[in-house]
Amino acid sequence: QAQLVESGGGLVQAGGSLRLSCTASGRTGGRLAMGWFRQAPGKEREFVAAISWSGSTAYHGDSVKGRFSISRGNGENTVYLQMNSLKPEDTAVYYCAAGAVTATRANTYTSWGQGTQVTVSS
Repeated sequence: QAQLVESGGGLVQAGGSLRLSCTASGRTGGRLAMGWFRQAPGKEREFVAAISWSGSTAYHGDSVKGRFSISRGNGENTVYLQMNSLKPEDTAVYYCAAGAVTATRANTYTSWGQGTQVTVSS
């Protein structure tokens, strides 16, 4: 399995922006689809965005459409999540995930990062 390392979380005021990064290394097994999920205290893990290994296909969750954008870096195994117009309800731990299929369900991903905290103050 791949090892995933996220960065870029932090504290931001409502209306602000953050960009999260995630890099996969180790036994990546070739071309990886990558995604972002988030989990707030007391809530289930929620799909945020996913992108195919080529970058040609991307999905965004309904709650973030028009505000968040997923993209891939120059290296195949780097992915970004640009988050704009942040709201207090976006506060959560954000997890990077990787797998063979571009999907919105968490159980399709085989590798997970440790998570990075995003806190949006009102």
